[in-house]
Amino acid sequence: MAEPPRRGHRLAALAALAALAGMAGCADRRPVSPLPVRPPTPAASTVGAAPPTSAAPAPAPSTAAPPSRVPAPSRSRTTRPAPPASTALPGACLGAVRYDLVLAETELALVRSLCFATGGVLRIRGIGPGEVTVDREDLVSRSYEAGVVDIRFVRTGTVVVTIPQDGRAYPITVVVV
Repeated sequence: MAEPPRRGHRLAALAALAALAGMAGCADRRPVSPLPVRPPTPAASTVGAAPPTSAAPAPAPSTAAPPSRVPAPSRSRTTRPAPPASTALPGACLGAVRYDLVLAETELALVRSLCFATGGVLRIRGIGPGEVTVDREDLVSRSYEAGVVDIRFVRTGTVVVTIPQDGRAYPITVVVV
């Protein structure tokens, strides 16, 4: 004759059932595929070169390839093409950043040109209102507040920003790409 279940056994059984119920939701999930991996890039370009030959002999027709073998990538192993010219910035361009030009700390004769992407800002600190001029108002948006001039470059082109200092005007050519 079986004895009636005790209170401790009931709690253990309920805990086991709760654990199994929680795991049941995990069993329903599908495995996630791994992220793609790029093949290593060769040291030199293989364009026009003969395909590499394998030193291992080919398996006999009656034997199957081992299942752990990974198929060769379908892409050719050549050097990567350059990105389109519309997205690449010239090497000297700063991008769409804010460039602070503090007049008390900068020798303006040494700053002849700058390059920004559209949206870049030239911030000139330590100058009075109306002193900084630009030759192409249609390519910029300007603002002044408390000794700071912000010039935002809103269209591509070339803008000459002229900054007066110590009785002399210093032109800075800004290329906007």
